[in-house]
Amino acid sequence: MISVSGLKKNFGDYEAVKQISFSIGKGEVVALLGPNGAGKTTTMRMLTGFYEPTAGTATVGGHDVQKDRKAVQSLIGYLPESASSYPDMLVSEFLQFIAESRNLSPEDTERGIEKAVKVTDLTKYLYSPIMHLSKGYKQRVGLAAALLHDPQVLILDEPTSGLDPNQINEIRQLIRELSKEKTIILSTHILKEVEDTCERAIIIADGRIVLDEKLEKIQRMKEGRETWEFALKGNPTGALEKIRALLAADEAVSQISATDVETRFAAETGSGFNEKLFALCVSEKWTLRELFMQKQSIEDVFARLTTKGTEAQG
Repeated sequence: MISVSGLKKNFGDYEAVKQISFSIGKGEVVALLGPNGAGKTTTMRMLTGFYEPTAGTATVGGHDVQKDRKAVQSLIGYLPESASSYPDMLVSEFLQFIAESRNLSPEDTERGIEKAVKVTDLTKYLYSPIMHLSKGYKQRVGLAAALLHDPQVLILDEPTSGLDPNQINEIRQLIRELSKEKTIILSTHILKEVEDTCERAIIIADGRIVLDEKLEKIQRMKEGRETWEFALKGNPTGALEKIRALLAADEAVSQISATDVETRFAAETGSGFNEKLFALCVSEKWTLRELFMQKQSIEDVFARLTTKGTEAQG
C-alpha cells in the first residue's frame, strides 16, 4: 500500500530525514515513533504531499507522491497534530466546507458526512458550534474530516495529544475500530498507545530509521539477549550448577525460589537457551513445569534506541 525508498528531506543545510526506506501493507497499523525533531512529522508530510522530498521516492497505492499528488491525497486521510478548524462553524458546516474543498459531489458529500459522523460518534453534535465542544470531540471532528472521502490510508499525528485519560481511551477505541478497514500510520509520544493499537513500530532517531519491527518481537528484544523464567518440578539436586554449565561466560542463571513442589529460576542468555534446557531436562529426567520468555516494554526499546548513538539503517 505504501512504499518508501531512500526518502530524504533537507531544509537548507539541515537534514531532517536521511534516506529512509520502508513499506506498509494494506490493513497494517504501524506506529511511527521518535523523539521530538527526529523526522516523523516531516516524513508524514512528504507522504501526504505537503512537502516535496529532496531525494528518494514514495508511493501510496501505486501512485507517486510527487508525480501524482492528487491521486495520493484522494487515498489518504490526514489528521495533523493541531487539526485546524473554524470554531464559529457548526460541525455540519465545517464538514461541508471540507467536502467542498475536496471537490466531492453532493451525493458523496452527503454519504461521506453521514458515515464519518456515525463512525466518530458525532451525530448529536452535528449542529453544535465547534467552539463549544470538548477537546476530545474537537479531535473527533478533525478525524471525521479526514474520513469524509473514505480514504484507504489514515495518517494520524499525535491524535490523543492533550486529551484526558477518558478521551484518550475513546480515541484509541476509535482507532482500533478504524483499523478493521484502513491502513493506519500513527505517530504518538504515548508508547502505551502503540501497544494498545499497533502491530508494528518504526522508530526514527536523528532522521534515520533505527528499528522497524513487529511489536511482538520488539517486546522480546534486549540488546540481543533473552530473559527467561522457568520452573522445575520438585527440587532436583544440583540443578542450578548443571544449568549454569549450559551457559557461556557472559550468560547468567539464578534460583528465584525453591520448595518441595517446584524450583524457579531466571536466566539471562543468548539465543537457543530453551532448546538446551529441554535437552538437559530430558537427560536428567527433570519435569519442566513452566518456561516463558519475559517481554520487554516498548518504552525500554525506545529509550535505548533513541538515547544512544545509532548507525544508519542498512
